[in-house]
Amino acid sequence: MSSDAADDRAAKAKPQTQFRGPVLFRRDREPGVRTADRNLLDTRQDSEWVHSDPWRVLRIQAEFVEGFGALAEVPRAVTVFGSARTPRDSAEYAAGVDIGKALATEGFAVITGGGPGAMEAANRGAVEANGFSIGLGIELPFEQSLNDWVDLGINFRYFFVRKTMFVKYSQAFVCLPGGFGTLDELFEALTLVQTKKITRFPIILFGTEFWGGLLTWIRGTLVDSGKISPEDLDLLHVTDDVNEVVNIIVHAASERAGIDQLGVEDR
Repeated sequence: MSSDAADDRAAKAKPQTQFRGPVLFRRDREPGVRTADRNLLDTRQDSEWVHSDPWRVLRIQAEFVEGFGALAEVPRAVTVFGSARTPRDSAEYAAGVDIGKALATEGFAVITGGGPGAMEAANRGAVEANGFSIGLGIELPFEQSLNDWVDLGINFRYFFVRKTMFVKYSQAFVCLPGGFGTLDELFEALTLVQTKKITRFPIILFGTEFWGGLLTWIRGTLVDSGKISPEDLDLLHVTDDVNEVVNIIVHAASERAGIDQLGVEDR
């Protein structure tokens, strides 16, 4: 067989390659006949493209940009989680107000999910102590607006973008009694710290009676069955004392400031 014939045969055997921007298509994968410019400039199309995944990526990007831009110059802050269903006349609400006041007095901004209940309590305490009160809301199927005690508020479409803001701009998490949302944020933070995805910071459970059953299960089931290490329990602090909450956070913040001043070699 001549070299030309062999080249022709090899060319025919080689899969056909097409591109749509950076995306490569071979064999029977069809990229479509419309170019990106044509899709952009053609006005004769329906509005379904607004709900497509590529468009959602832009919305997600925009949420990150808005969040980073709004929170970039916020002073050191602590996030307080808790149930949106906490009544205003309850002891849990009063504890939230006291925690917000105590944190603001120590110079910490207070971040919450911006909703009612325990979140409102912490925001209210911060404002009443002349502190900085921040609410990071979320779009939900039912009505939930930012509470009246929020100084700086951002509403997010996506939970994972909102979670990033909580973690990035907080020096500690304080969890008042709450439901699935509070548990979600609690275990998200525990996982990130345990796996060293973020620098360790205090995770405080306020309310020994409320959180006692969960801790008993973690200790008696997760630790005893080897699902987590005994030292992983040290990632959690449990207390009923507002002053202890603040002392834990202040101590951790001072230690972290000292570490941040060291170079990599010193560490």
